[in-house]
Amino acid sequence: MASISDAVWAIDLGNSSLKAMKLALVGDTPQVVAFDTIQHAKVLSGKGVSELERQELIAMSMRQFVQRNEVGYDDVIVSVPSQNSFARFVNLPPVDPKKIPEIVGFEAAQQIPFDMSEVQWDWQLMTDEDATEKRVGLFAIKNEIVNAELEHFEHEDLSVTHVQMSPMALYNYILYDRPDLLKSDNRPVVVLNIGAQSTDLVVCTPSGVWQRCIMLGGNAFTKAIADAFKIPFEKAEKLKRTAPVSKYARQIFQAMRPVFTDLASEVQKSLGFYSSANPNSQYARIIAMGGGTQLRGLLKYLQQSLQIPVERPDMFKRLSLMQGVSAAKFHDSVAGFGVVYGLALQVLGFGRIQSNLLPKSIARSQAWAMKIRMFMVAACFLLLVSLMGLGRVVVNNMAYASKADVRQRITATISQADSAQDNLASEEGKGTQNIEEMKKIIALFKYRDTIPWVQQTILEAMPNARNNPAQKALYESFEVGDAEAVMQTPRRDRKQLFVTRMQVSYAEDLAIASLDMINLGQGPASTEADGTGMPQLNDPRSLYGRSSMMMMPTDPGAVAEPGFVVVIEGYSPYQDIGQLLDPSGVNDRPDQWGFVTRLTHLSGNAAPDDPNDPNLPLVLYKKETDVHFVLTKGPVSSSDQTMPYGIGVPEKEDADLMPTGTDQSATLVDPLTKEVISSFPMKDDMGKEIRERLSGKPRMVINDNWFVLKFKLKWNDAPEVEGAADPANSLMGGYPPM
Repeated sequence: MASISDAVWAIDLGNSSLKAMKLALVGDTPQVVAFDTIQHAKVLSGKGVSELERQELIAMSMRQFVQRNEVGYDDVIVSVPSQNSFARFVNLPPVDPKKIPEIVGFEAAQQIPFDMSEVQWDWQLMTDEDATEKRVGLFAIKNEIVNAELEHFEHEDLSVTHVQMSPMALYNYILYDRPDLLKSDNRPVVVLNIGAQSTDLVVCTPSGVWQRCIMLGGNAFTKAIADAFKIPFEKAEKLKRTAPVSKYARQIFQAMRPVFTDLASEVQKSLGFYSSANPNSQYARIIAMGGGTQLRGLLKYLQQSLQIPVERPDMFKRLSLMQGVSAAKFHDSVAGFGVVYGLALQVLGFGRIQSNLLPKSIARSQAWAMKIRMFMVAACFLLLVSLMGLGRVVVNNMAYASKADVRQRITATISQADSAQDNLASEEGKGTQNIEEMKKIIALFKYRDTIPWVQQTILEAMPNARNNPAQKALYESFEVGDAEAVMQTPRRDRKQLFVTRMQVSYAEDLAIASLDMINLGQGPASTEADGTGMPQLNDPRSLYGRSSMMMMPTDPGAVAEPGFVVVIEGYSPYQDIGQLLDPSGVNDRPDQWGFVTRLTHLSGNAAPDDPNDPNLPLVLYKKETDVHFVLTKGPVSSSDQTMPYGIGVPEKEDADLMPTGTDQSATLVDPLTKEVISSFPMKDDMGKEIRERLSGKPRMVINDNWFVLKFKLKWNDAPEVEGAADPANSLMGGYPPM
């Protein structure tokens, strides 16, 4: 593969002239730095030109080129004619990419019709490396031809770095400069390069190229004129060039007409052969290049004969000229610069075809010459650096001797700094004991927000505006104490839970912790509430109180499961407290969940949670076992000794709110709305109690219901606490009340 260079000379040594172009990269864009066209003194393939005379004509043109242009150390790429080269494209069988070079070598030996020792050859992968079907191009030229071509440049001390076939250079040109024409493999573009001795026909597609050499060129037209007028070849050549203005124009074109026909016929045959192998192809147009395109009427004749648009470019679309380059002269020569343009693009890295037919021996010699130059440059740099280093040592020694007093001051300063560092280390050591004591004190507050976090998690599972959006207005009215708005919802329909007391206690192992480790106590209605139905924080049985730890026997080898034992007391006005607390069969219906159901789904997912899921901080612990989960409930009644403390308040002033005949001293009412919440006997119109027919007991009017809920919450990510085997040393042990 060719390397990218900053500048390159591309030279096409044809039969009628030498064409050269120098391109350089300006940023990422190639620009023309210089160009030249040198006409040979005679047409090299003309009649009567011997091989010796041909060599002399080439040498004269080469010498003239070197004298007119500065090549220097720029890369030089030259072309070889298509009739002296071989190109073929083959498909490889499926093979490991590492074995492609080996397979290509085998294919080359089969495809190239010469002894492999007699040719210079190269190959190129034409498809992507990861493509299923890989296609490669094989390119070859006989040693004697490429060596003879390179001798012309060696005589002028020009070092050629790349050798390429003319058709492949034309393909590189059209693919880069006219991408607008190459949109599909079924719409190929034909490049017709009409030279002096032959015509290169190159069929170009985005993915491949096909070429054929037609042995008809400008010389065939000249020979036809010479034979018709019985004049020498050189005179016929001049007559051909001046035919449009000659008084014999009609006779001249009449003499050339058979060649017009033969050329069109050969082009037609070539395109027909390509179409037979690619039946879906429709040619987009023909791009005509080369000196032969200057022959008047030729392109028009080809277009009429082939029924394909023919275009002769007068400029290159993507090539700019560097300042100082004559645009007028360059555009006059564009038709002859297709080959050198494509050659230069290859070396600059813009060409699709990157094969190089330069003999391997010459390539190795150039590589060693480049290395020798690099070694010489490196040696010069090394010598220069050594001299600079020696000079620097002398200067440094002089500077060192003159700064003796500065060094003394620096030494004294360093000594003072070392002493200060020792003093600092001593002081830091004294503070270590104080730091450890501070850490112990700070550790007491490490888990101060754990119990409030558990309480908040529990309270968020109760009926509220988020869990029961249908009664959002009810909860908002209750929150601001708007009794009238609260009473807009019938009491029996209010999905509310009033918590009178709640306690959370930490346990190192829920499996052995008893629900009775927390005993808030039960009894008749208490006057200890503050009028809101909520617990008082100064109550010795408040949220942070701790009773003695009660344990159940367990397996000594079992793994401890830390968590929290929770006891909640309260009441509810809702007509079915069971549905509000723990309805059955609603796991897959979140809109019907109760308080306990939400505790079972603390993650917020609709599906039941795995209680062993380590991603959930808290999970309800073994609800199905009455050792770990107990729910007690009953109607609110001032005479019920099992009812929890703090439910409702006795109300004697609002007698008009109570049914006639009710014992007002034993009646409990809602602290906010003053509605009766306790049960009372049902009476008839005469004020006589209605009793049950069988038991004889009074038939009661049930208002609110109380509940006591005891359960455990497993703490999945609880920290391990050193010395926690004793319940008295538990995580929350010694934690002060808020």
